[in-house]
Amino acid sequence: MPITKDIEIEDLIEQVPAAVNYLSKKGIRCIMCGEPIWGTLEEAAKEKGFSDEEIEGFVREINELEQHSDLPHKGEFTKDIGTLDANPGD
Repeated sequence: MPITKDIEIEDLIEQVPAAVNYLSKKGIRCIMCGEPIWGTLEEAAKEKGFSDEEIEGFVREINELEQHSDLPHKGEFTKDIGTLDANPGD
């Protein structure tokens, strides 16, 4: 489901966990950042002084994050790939 500026912060974080780091870098603290906030993405961004254009940019970028959220993150395993050959050159 595409993210919109009207998504509740709690729903956003559940749907796109990577949004926690994204929002934090923008100065918008969220549930997992230690400062719980409630309301929509737009309300949280407006509270920090972001313009409508900037908020639309956030929405686009968070939607891109969601599209790539199925990619493995550094240090995470997504599948059991079996055992590796200890001597691949033999």
